[in-house]
Amino acid sequence: MRTEKFDVTGMTCAACQANVTRCVGKLDGVETVDVSLLANQMTVTYDENKMDEGRIAAAVREIGYGASPQRSSEAKAEGFRGQWQDRKERAREEQEGMKRRLISSVLLLIPLMYIAMGEMMSLPVPGFLAGMENALVNAMAQLVLTIPVIFINWHFFQNGLKSLFHRAPNMDSLVAIGSGASLIYGLFAMFRMAYGFGHGDLGLVHQYAHALYFESAAMILTLVTVGKYLEARSKAKTSDALGKLVDLAPKTAVVVRDGVEQTIPAEQVVAGDVVVIRPGEGIPVDGVVMEGFGYVDQAAITGESIPVEKRPGDTVISATINKNGTFRFQASKVGEDTTLSQIIRLVDEAGNSKAPIARLADRVSGIFVPIVIGIAVITAAVWLLVGQSFEFALSNAISVLVISCPCALGLATPVAIMVGTGKAAEMGILIKSAESLEHLHSVDTIVLDKTGTITSGHPSVTDILVMDPSLSELEFLGEAAAAEAGSEHPLAQAVMERAQAEHIPVPKAEEFQASSGRGIQATVNGHAYLAGNMAFLEENQLLSDESVRRPVQDRVERLAHEGKTPLLFARDGKIAGIIAVADTIRETSRSAIRRFSQMGLHVVMLTGDNRITAEAIRGELGIEQAISDVLPTEKEANIRALQERGHRVAMVGDGINDAPALTRADIGIAIGAGTDIAIESADVVLMKDSLLDVAEAIELSRAVVRNIHMNLFWAFFYNILGIPLAAGVLYPAFGLLLSPMIGSAAMSLSSVCVVTNALRLRFFHGREQQTNQEAVSEGKEPEAEKTNTTAEHESAEKKGKIAMKKVLVVDGMMCAHCQAHVQKALAAVDGVQEATVDLEKKQAMVILLKDVPDQVLMDAVTEAGYTPVSCALA
Repeated sequence: MRTEKFDVTGMTCAACQANVTRCVGKLDGVETVDVSLLANQMTVTYDENKMDEGRIAAAVREIGYGASPQRSSEAKAEGFRGQWQDRKERAREEQEGMKRRLISSVLLLIPLMYIAMGEMMSLPVPGFLAGMENALVNAMAQLVLTIPVIFINWHFFQNGLKSLFHRAPNMDSLVAIGSGASLIYGLFAMFRMAYGFGHGDLGLVHQYAHALYFESAAMILTLVTVGKYLEARSKAKTSDALGKLVDLAPKTAVVVRDGVEQTIPAEQVVAGDVVVIRPGEGIPVDGVVMEGFGYVDQAAITGESIPVEKRPGDTVISATINKNGTFRFQASKVGEDTTLSQIIRLVDEAGNSKAPIARLADRVSGIFVPIVIGIAVITAAVWLLVGQSFEFALSNAISVLVISCPCALGLATPVAIMVGTGKAAEMGILIKSAESLEHLHSVDTIVLDKTGTITSGHPSVTDILVMDPSLSELEFLGEAAAAEAGSEHPLAQAVMERAQAEHIPVPKAEEFQASSGRGIQATVNGHAYLAGNMAFLEENQLLSDESVRRPVQDRVERLAHEGKTPLLFARDGKIAGIIAVADTIRETSRSAIRRFSQMGLHVVMLTGDNRITAEAIRGELGIEQAISDVLPTEKEANIRALQERGHRVAMVGDGINDAPALTRADIGIAIGAGTDIAIESADVVLMKDSLLDVAEAIELSRAVVRNIHMNLFWAFFYNILGIPLAAGVLYPAFGLLLSPMIGSAAMSLSSVCVVTNALRLRFFHGREQQTNQEAVSEGKEPEAEKTNTTAEHESAEKKGKIAMKKVLVVDGMMCAHCQAHVQKALAAVDGVQEATVDLEKKQAMVILLKDVPDQVLMDAVTEAGYTPVSCALA
C-alpha cells in the first residue's frame, strides 16, 4: 500500500468534498481517501499494483476539479517553512482575487440597483431611463451592467455547470442555476417588452418592465462573493497556530565545516554537523551538546517557563532559544526529523483529518444539492399548478436554490477541528488526529502509570532520621553520602544529590566495598560505615539486640507503608540513622487527580510496585483504585478488562512497557519526556510532564465537540427553516415571501457565522488556568499553590506554633542550585520555621514562627545574590 497526497483545486463546498471523496473511493485499489476542504488537499492510500497517482488525478479531473500529486521529494527539500509559505501565498492570492472580484462586482451592482429600483423608490433617475416609454432602454442598461458581473464571477458558472453535467452538483451549481435562471428570465422579459412596443401593447410592456431579474442575478453573485471573501479571511485565521509553529524555526544556522564557521540555511544542516550557538540565538535542529554551556528557553516546545541549563551530553531541541552562554552541539535530527517538524506535521495532519462526526455532514452534503434542485423544481411546479404567475413561481424556485447552504454543513466540523488542534499545540498538547480529539470528550476512565507519570521517575530523599545522638542531621547526611559515593545504585545517587543540594561537604571514603543488592561498607573520617537494608544489617549482627531492633523495625515498617525505601546506616557498629528514598510525586499530580474527580472521571493507577507502596500513594493522592504487582505484559490486559466493563479508557504512560496499553486504550496519552515507542503508540502527546495537561486536553475536546454540535445544529436548523420559507410555505397564511437577494445574503451569512463560531475556540482557556488567573487578580493564592502548602500549615498548627506565611517573588534564579541557595538563605533568618522555593514560579514561601519584617527577608535574598521583587502575606 502507498499513501500519496494530492493538491485539489475547484472545491468550494462540502458537496465538492463529498463528490471528490466518493469518486476516488470507488476506484479499484483505493483503500482510504481523505479530502480536506480547508487545505484543498487529498490523501489517498491505494494498492500500487491496481492503481497509480495519474489515474487518481484523472478521475478527479473528470468530475470537474483539478488534481495533481504532491512531490514528496520536493516537499522535503523545501522544508515546512517553504511548504507553509507556498500555502500562505496561494491563500493570499485566492483572497486577493476574491477581493478584486468583490470590489468590481459592487462597483457595477450599485448603479445597477439604482437604475432598477430608483424610480420605484422615488429617487431621481436620468430622463432617458425614466417612464414607460423608456422601459426597454432601462432594461438594456441593466443588462449592460449585469453582463460584466456575470463574467467577473464566471467561475461559479464554470465550476457549477461542469459539476452538474458530471452528475456531481455542488454549491456553485445552485448559485449558477439561480443566477442563470434570473438572467435568462430577464432576457425573456426584454423580448416580451420589445414585442409589446412593436405591437403597441403597452400593457404587456408594463407587465414585464416590473418582472426583470437582472439585478437579482447580479446581487446573488455579489452577495455569495461577499460571503466567500469573508469566509476566506476567517479560514485563514484557523491556521494561525500552525503558522506560529513554523515561524519558530530559525532561518539560518552557524555550522563548523572544515574547521571554519559558516552561516547556512537551517534546511541545509545535516546530521553530524557541529552547530555553534551563541546568546540569543535559536537552535535550528535537534542535537547533543559537545562543549560549553547555556541556559535554553524551551517554553515554546515544552512549556517550561524557566530556562534549562545545558551542558555536554545534554540534548537540545529545535526552535528553542539560548538565553545565556555559548556552546556547540552535534546535529542528530535534521529536516523533517526534528522535534519541531514532527510537531508541525502532527498538527497539520490532525487539522486536515476527518472526525467521525464529520461523516454525518459528508453524507448529507453528498445528497443535499440534488435534493435542493428537486425542491426548487417542485416549488415552481406547485405554484404554477395553484394558479400563480410564472414570475412568482420562478422567484420562489430561485430563492430555494440560493438560500440552501451546503458550505455551512461542510465547514461546521473541519474548522473547529483545525482551530482545536492548533490551540492544543499552543498549550503543548499534540493531538494526532481529529478522531482522537473527538473521542477524548467521551472518556470516563483515566488509567495512570505510576513511575514517570504520577511520579517524577527519579528517586530522591524524603526523610532523614538520625538515631545517633552524637551526630547532627547535616553531619550524618554528609558521611552517609560519602559512604554511598562509590555506589552506582539509584538510591545511593539520591543520597548524593541531597547532600549536594544542601551544599554539605562530602568527605572522601576509603576501603569501599559493595555487596550487590544488599548494601555497602566504607570508612569515612575514620569511622566504619555499613549501609543497606535490614537483612544486610542483620547478617552483620547489628540488630541482634531487641532494644535496638524494635525501634529500627518500627521506623522501617512505617516508611515502607508510606511507599518509601529505607536505607539503614551503621557507624562503628551502632545504628546511626535511616535515610528514606522514594520516587517523589510530581507537583502537578495532586491537582490533576483532584481535577479528574471534579470532571467526573474514574481514576485508576496501574503499577508494577507492590501493594503496600501502591496503596500508600493511592491513599495520599485520593485515587479511587490502584492495581498493583502488574507485569509489563499485563498492562494491556487490564486496559481491555476495563473496556469490557463498558468504560471508555484513556491510558497515560511514558515507558516502552506502556506501549501495548497505550495502543489498546480508546485514547493513549504519552508523557512528552517518555520513550519514542510510547509516543508513537499514543494518540495524544504531552510536551510537558504534567498530568494537568490531560485534563486540559479533555476540556478542550469537550469544547470542540460542543462547538461542532452547535455548528451542525445551526447549519441544519438554518436549512430546515430557510428552504420552506424560500419556497413560500408561509405565503398563503401570512403573505411572507423571501426574495432571491435576501436568500443569497442569508446563505453567505450562514457560512461566515459557522466559521466565526469555530474561531471562538482560539480563546479557550483551561479551568485550572482560569482559576489561577482569577486568584492572582484577586490577590489570592493559586489553587496549585494551596495544595503544596496545606501540609505546611497543618504541620505548624499541630506543633502549637504561630503559622504566618509570606510569599516572596525572586528574580535571577536559573537552576536547582539557585533554588537551594535562596531556600538556605531564608531558612537561616531568625523566626523562619520553614522555607520552600518554587523555581518555576520564581517564588519563595516562608512559614514564620513570629512576625519577621518584609525587608529582613528581602535582604536575606539579596545577600544570597538574587533580586527580591516583592514580599507579601499569603
